[in-house]
Amino acid sequence: MTTDTPARLLQLLSLLQTPREWPGGELSRRLGVSRRTVRRDIDRLRELGYPVQASKGADGGYRLVAGKAMPPLLLDDEEAVAIAVGLRAGAGHAVEGVDEASVRALAKLEQVLPARLRRRVTTLQAATTPLTSGDGATIAPETLTVMASTVAGQERLRFAYRAKDGTASRRLTEPYRLVSTGRRWYLVAYDVDRAGWRTFRADRVSKPFATGARFTPRELPEGDAAEYLRRSLQGQAHEYTFEVVFEEPPEAVAARLPAWMGRPVEDGAGGSLLRGTTADPVEWLALRLAMSGCEFSVREPRELVECVRELGARLGRAGGAGGAGGAR
Repeated sequence: MTTDTPARLLQLLSLLQTPREWPGGELSRRLGVSRRTVRRDIDRLRELGYPVQASKGADGGYRLVAGKAMPPLLLDDEEAVAIAVGLRAGAGHAVEGVDEASVRALAKLEQVLPARLRRRVTTLQAATTPLTSGDGATIAPETLTVMASTVAGQERLRFAYRAKDGTASRRLTEPYRLVSTGRRWYLVAYDVDRAGWRTFRADRVSKPFATGARFTPRELPEGDAAEYLRRSLQGQAHEYTFEVVFEEPPEAVAARLPAWMGRPVEDGAGGSLLRGTTADPVEWLALRLAMSGCEFSVREPRELVECVRELGARLGRAGGAGGAGGAR
């Protein structure tokens, strides 16, 4: 019999979170209390925001149902490990749909995971090789969770940073937001030592350290974090527009290309037309188009047309050499 009311409520909640209906008599036996006490405990859970539904009958039952708000959940060891591994796998790649909310959830979960479970999560992830469709660089989940926690806690963040040209530096920042572009994660932050706003690619960050020093968030110069990042990236690289025609319908092409490249539309001839804007090197775009497995032709820009031709010729020579080698 559980005489401690908070402990009994937690035990009752753990039972109710199993997706089934629990007869009142069974809950009474499991908890070692009277049915009247079970009813009182059910009322307490309802007051705390847990939507417990009761059914009538000789031995009325109770079931936890969906409500208007998300109440706290109780997780056993296996459930907590499974969720943490899943969030880590998603957070390590800037895959579309895995945004800052997912990283915040991972940060909250890892903050309360016991050391023994945290070791299990790390061991399991190290032994797993994910197959992902993301095109961006991989990132250590710990890097993202530290960033997310300092953003939420308005805490200064120190880290090592490697610039595009390989230059290494140490940065002290006031983190503002994490932003996912669908391929990469970026940190929008105020650089304390350089007295200005900066954007940092998360995959170039290492040794992040939450200093414990709190700060009052500054006002971002323009728009929200996503808009600021977009303008910042535009200023760093020359953007160009590309136009590609595919022989397959839009739905088939869209399924083979990442969303950041744009949405193909019908071209009126049974195929599809893709228009988009990017600052990526034309060599990368040519390779990404070839990886789609679709027949296509490039209309513009001229640099992409020439790059595709060169890539095709190079692959053709490589295939020919391989075929000759296999014939000997």
